[in-house]
Amino acid sequence: MAAPGDGEGRRRAPFGSRFLTDPARLFQHNAWDNVEWSEEQEAAAQRKVQENSVQFVPPDQQEAYEVNANQYWNEFYKTHENGFFKDRHWLFTEFPELAPNHNVGQNAKPLSEDSGTVQQSKTPGPGGCCGPGPGLMEETGASEHLPDSKTSSCRWHTQVETASRNLEAAELNEDFPGSSATYRILEVGCGAGNTVFPILQTNNDPDLFVYCCDFSSRAVDLVKAHPEYDTSRCFAFVHDLCNTQAPFPVPDESLDVVVLIFVLSALLPEKTQSVIHRLSQLLKPGGLILLRDYGRYDLAQLRFKKGQCLADNFYVRGDGTRVYFFTQGELDLLFSTAGLEKVQNLVDRRLQVNRGKQVTMYRVWIQCKYRKPLRPRGDRETHS
Repeated sequence: MAAPGDGEGRRRAPFGSRFLTDPARLFQHNAWDNVEWSEEQEAAAQRKVQENSVQFVPPDQQEAYEVNANQYWNEFYKTHENGFFKDRHWLFTEFPELAPNHNVGQNAKPLSEDSGTVQQSKTPGPGGCCGPGPGLMEETGASEHLPDSKTSSCRWHTQVETASRNLEAAELNEDFPGSSATYRILEVGCGAGNTVFPILQTNNDPDLFVYCCDFSSRAVDLVKAHPEYDTSRCFAFVHDLCNTQAPFPVPDESLDVVVLIFVLSALLPEKTQSVIHRLSQLLKPGGLILLRDYGRYDLAQLRFKKGQCLADNFYVRGDGTRVYFFTQGELDLLFSTAGLEKVQNLVDRRLQVNRGKQVTMYRVWIQCKYRKPLRPRGDRETHS
């Protein structure tokens, strides 16, 4: 399962950096970031949602949509194959944790309440004694500008980290796909591979291994048929997220990053909490879940007609696939209930522009990063 992102095959300014300060320049770019809504616009969106939510789909039909969910997604990929979604090259701007030589545990620090930006960690590593983390300074070569004492300290921490990773591999002591890798990423709801292959193309770290799964067997077949699918670097498999008893091909606490791009919104809302809890079990202590999904009052929600609403803020599309529109608070509660710590939880209010047709489209997405807490020292010693 997957849903449209906004990536384009070119570099763009980072999220939040292109502001529309002069209305006369509206059609000079394809998109504007952090567009403030007026009270009137917010009220109009609320009225539209109230209008398209007055009539719910009958319970028997709702049950059919749930029972036949796999069929609807298989039909989607049978129809569109790999031509519907664009490759998400924006991933590395929004989620540098997916880029080469990035250690998620070293600059992902929990946020204080009401904070909206990522804070840099002061722990050893790229964001600590070895200099600024990625985004402030390139990690490569940073140590040659440090005093000798700091350089020695940096090398010591690197040796400790390497030893820790070797110990981790020994503790897993299992032969599974990617078991020899030291950095593991899982994308859930991979679709035709529009996230997986940009990661593999950009991140050539020999210690990286990428897993990807989808509810649709047709989607997984498309990934495996891709000319860049390499079983020495990637493993694609069919998986039903809502069946929390279904096994994953990796042991618990073996993943550094789990990626959820427009995925949770496709699930029955009452099943989302158990899904997040199960995914959190797969993360190493310090590992991250990265999410981008639909936000409340997104254009897609406002376009639904009466008779397509399944429950509050939950709809069925014409092809039988479903979508939920989140708030920041809902996602924060879901992740914190699963024991994860907030690193980032942002609303991306973007104004997209069709310059040819002179049409404006207001999009609302939510972008999150949540971290699994590091195990207390006593627990680490017991575990080892």
